[in-house]
Amino acid sequence: MNPRALPRSRSTETWRLDNAVAGPLIRAVHLGKRRTFKKGEFLYHQGETDSCFYFVLKGHVQISAFRQDGSEFVLEVMGQWAVCGEGAAFDGSPRFSSAIALEDTDVIVFDTSGIEEAFRAFPELAVALLRITAMKQRVLGIRAQYLASPKPEKRISELLNRFAELYGVREGGVTVIGISLTHEQIAAMTGASRVTVTRTLKRLRSEGIIEVKGKQLRIIDPARLML
Repeated sequence: MNPRALPRSRSTETWRLDNAVAGPLIRAVHLGKRRTFKKGEFLYHQGETDSCFYFVLKGHVQISAFRQDGSEFVLEVMGQWAVCGEGAAFDGSPRFSSAIALEDTDVIVFDTSGIEEAFRAFPELAVALLRITAMKQRVLGIRAQYLASPKPEKRISELLNRFAELYGVREGGVTVIGISLTHEQIAAMTGASRVTVTRTLKRLRSEGIIEVKGKQLRIIDPARLML
């Protein structure tokens, strides 16, 4: 089962850390090993076990999970300063997802087999990882509410809301999402069909909840978006 990498326009990551959270990891890069993954190369595979996790310095990494029927669900697209693979690296369980480089990507590889010594030498690294874990749990809880919904429209609305939080800029009472998303990208990240995505976005526009100007998606009524 090979992930089908999302077509990217620019900066389509669904996950990023601010400098305050990423700072300790940036300062701790000397505790790991720098590595470059070429476009299309796997960082890790679903089902395997190992003790490494990854801190993205440059590039984008797609995190995908495969269902029993072989279909793919894109969980996240990690950009600069994102951390991935830490859960399985710490608990030793098989990885529940695969990670693939969407472009040539530079990362720092941290090995948890020596992490206790690293924590003693650099305790703020442990605090940063705890904060990242808490953030991911919160996001996962929010996503689970909508992914459990049989209505793909809810999943699409949740994704748009996340992008608004990540990239949104307030302009005259409207939230402008500063990235360009294709319907295929939205479909892959919500488990919906492209037809459903097109229909849902058309309805949201007709109801005055969103509008599209050029390549910009603008959220006019965020409260109604999440109803």
